Amino acid sequence: MINFNSYPNSNIIKQDMQGHENTSTPQNKKHPTAKTSIFYLNDVHGKMTNMERIKTVSDVFDKSPKDENTVRLKLASGDIILGANFISNMVASKFLNWIGVSANALGNHELDVVPSRLAELLKNANFKLLAINASVAPTSPMAGKIQKSTIEERDGQKFGIIGVAPSDMAERVKLNDSMKDIKIDDFDTTIRKVQEEVNNLRSKGINKIILLSHSGLKQDKKIAQETEGIDIIIGGHSHEMVKDIKQGENLFYSKSGEPVVITQAGKDGENVGVLNVEWTDDGVLSKVQNNVINTRKFNRTLPSRTAVEEIIGKPEILGTVAYADPEPKNRLIANNPHGNLIADAMRQELGTEIAILNAGNIRGHFDVGKVDSRLINDITPFEDKMLVGSLSEKDIVDALKVGGKSLVSHNSKPGILLVSGMKYTMNDKGELLDLSYQDKDGNEHKIDVNNPDPNHKLTCAMDDFFATGGDNYLPSNENPDFIIKKYDVDKNKLACDYIRKMKQPLEIRDDRRVNIVQA
Repeated sequence: MINFNSYPNSNIIKQDMQGHENTSTPQNKKHPTAKTSIFYLNDVHGKMTNMERIKTVSDVFDKSPKDENTVRLKLASGDIILGANFISNMVASKFLNWIGVSANALGNHELDVVPSRLAELLKNANFKLLAINASVAPTSPMAGKIQKSTIEERDGQKFGIIGVAPSDMAERVKLNDSMKDIKIDDFDTTIRKVQEEVNNLRSKGINKIILLSHSGLKQDKKIAQETEGIDIIIGGHSHEMVKDIKQGENLFYSKSGEPVVITQAGKDGENVGVLNVEWTDDGVLSKVQNNVINTRKFNRTLPSRTAVEEIIGKPEILGTVAYADPEPKNRLIANNPHGNLIADAMRQELGTEIAILNAGNIRGHFDVGKVDSRLINDITPFEDKMLVGSLSEKDIVDALKVGGKSLVSHNSKPGILLVSGMKYTMNDKGELLDLSYQDKDGNEHKIDVNNPDPNHKLTCAMDDFFATGGDNYLPSNENPDFIIKKYDVDKNKLACDYIRKMKQPLEIRDDRRVNIVQA
């Protein structure tokens, strides 16, 4: 039985779901006068099966007993949707309505959707989309759809809620009309605007202020310490699991010496959080409990599944998996047999010599048993358009080296490249050591990674995110000259076709086509 709301009597206390406790006391001696329980989520990334589980957790939260003086809020900090598929995005938008989220920050994946479609999704939204640092062109369909902040009033208590979009938005969103219509401030400007909005809310008598930040944990720590007046930062973007309350990790002090608590619940809807707090009459935190809850422990109920399938239709059974190696602990920086199957489908279905797929495209895994079309959409949900291009050895080597940077980056982004029809070895410093490809007869050919041939080219299956310079694997270009043919399908359609043709059950094994070794 999960107790969402109770916690022992001490100033600031951390308690995980197993009941381990430690205390950390802020510099404050006021008596608490108000209690708030915040159900929070971030970076669900359109994972519909986990949305169904989150709905179950949300229902338990709603039905759990609470103190009569406790106010409940439900908030999200961005990237709830993912990819350009309007039907899938409709599920994600309605999901926020179903669980009762009142505000969501603008994440980078919200801008996978072109402005006209995003505006259409928001027509029936019961939540506010927030970003203090977003400027929207007045002629855009999104004009007036993104707010700086909102004020929530519950049982006589008022909360100021501010949103922040990621300052690296331009690097995270592929070239589309979203970035033409919506501009995001740099981080220094963002901090200044956050402080201005905090001051504006405080001038209205609001002293409980929550920031929904899709900036990443590193940036959130700076915001906490370089501003004053913010009490809680519900974070996202860097996909980190922030458990408990630990001073110097997610408990900091503002410029004026007041405590600021930061949360973040990982990625892909695998976890959600419940943050219980008490405030002094001056709106200062005096007690905090942070619960991070694994959604896999909760079932997908029939009403939730039915509600989703009323939008997307019944899934098609494609085949079966007889054996599956476990997915890697960090999908961004390891060979991934589950992603390799998608890359193989790209190459086989488009008839190319090789296929290249960024590891960040893979958001799930196969299990032993039946494989249906919903699972494929969960594994590769972006709905990017497929292309066949002619890439030189040099293009390929340069792109692999960009992926190699992920092995030494703070958050493992942008991720290594998964391949089909090729194999390569890289050390854990991101240095490319060996590369080869196979011809149609299965013969292996080495590529000199130090002097790749700019004139020898291979036909490559890829998506338009990769081809147009997404995540900087290739130079940014809306219309690259190496494109041979464009297709109005995504890799999930190719994967469905590929699996449907299989005469034997799938065996998903790690073939070490990408080999990461110690330097």
